[in-house]
Amino acid sequence: MNFAVGLKPLLAEARSMESLEKQLICPICLEMFTKPVVILPCQHNLCRKCANDVFQASNPLWQSRGSSAVPSGGRFRCPSCRHEVVLDRHGVYGLQRNLLVENIIDIYKQESARPLHAKAEQHLMCEEHEDERINIYCLRCEAPTCSLCKVFGAHKDCEVAPLPAVYQRQKSELSDGIAMLVAGNDRIQAIITQMEEICHTIEENGRRQKQHLGLRFDSLYSILEERKKELLQSIAREQEAKLQRVRGLIRQYGDHLEASSKLVESAIQAMEEPQMAVYLQHSKELLKKIMDMSKVSMSSRPEPGYENMDHFSINVDYVAEMLRTIEFQTEPLGEDEADGPGDSNEATADEDRLDSLEAPEAMEDVGPRQKPASSPHGQH
Repeated sequence: MNFAVGLKPLLAEARSMESLEKQLICPICLEMFTKPVVILPCQHNLCRKCANDVFQASNPLWQSRGSSAVPSGGRFRCPSCRHEVVLDRHGVYGLQRNLLVENIIDIYKQESARPLHAKAEQHLMCEEHEDERINIYCLRCEAPTCSLCKVFGAHKDCEVAPLPAVYQRQKSELSDGIAMLVAGNDRIQAIITQMEEICHTIEENGRRQKQHLGLRFDSLYSILEERKKELLQSIAREQEAKLQRVRGLIRQYGDHLEASSKLVESAIQAMEEPQMAVYLQHSKELLKKIMDMSKVSMSSRPEPGYENMDHFSINVDYVAEMLRTIEFQTEPLGEDEADGPGDSNEATADEDRLDSLEAPEAMEDVGPRQKPASSPHGQH
């Protein structure tokens, strides 16, 4: 039902009071602050009763002030700015009272009690019965109305209740709803905080596992470099042995060639001797030297394929395939196993596995073919 509020002539005079009243409304009960008024650390104000309701909703296990045991402190969030308020063992009774706001409320109530305000209250009249005040509430139509409307008017068959009772009941329900929402918001904020901590933990665990993975691969790089160094040394040893043998044969053949050339030169000079007696004195010795030189065996030489080094080739395809199959463990390691002394043991195990994979091939390719290098002067 529509009703007229005859406040237009008084709006200009009451504007300042209404503005002040808006500043004195509790955000929980939506009414003017009820003393005592407490001020929160964020500088917002609440009725102490409303603050206690919000605190009790956020801390259901907190013991009441009258209990024998000493309660521990709790916390709740300011309904205006969501700032977290941490209380001591006294609960909301430990919050500081805002005496300035309480004094302003007293002054406002004194000003509101003036006849102008009382006259304004009398102008809340029924639209159909201009002389009747709105004083009851129709429960079926859910609208305020006057007594005449209930007796003679549109609400005569409706159930009604006193306006103040309905007003207080609905204000109480709204206050409870606000407290419930505030408590729900605190729970949601706790969940958000927990999930933010989970995100931080995920980032930290990912960073640690990346570092751990890098260390594992660095150990593999070290194993490969060490094995590479060992195989290169094997090639270098056989290369040096073969070179020494061949160079020794080169020196031996060179010495023989030099001696033979000198003997040929001496024989040519003897052939040019014009005197037969002189020639015959030296010819027998020259013939003996030539015969001895011709009997020297020059058959010692490297066997065919001696220069070949192909037996040092290796096949790493199966090792590469094994490396491509590296995967994460299905069962995660604990922190002690992942970051503790087990790292060195696992690195040693990786090295042993690589050595065992390469050892058969090294024995097959390198071992049997190193025999010629062991006796560089064995054949003459």
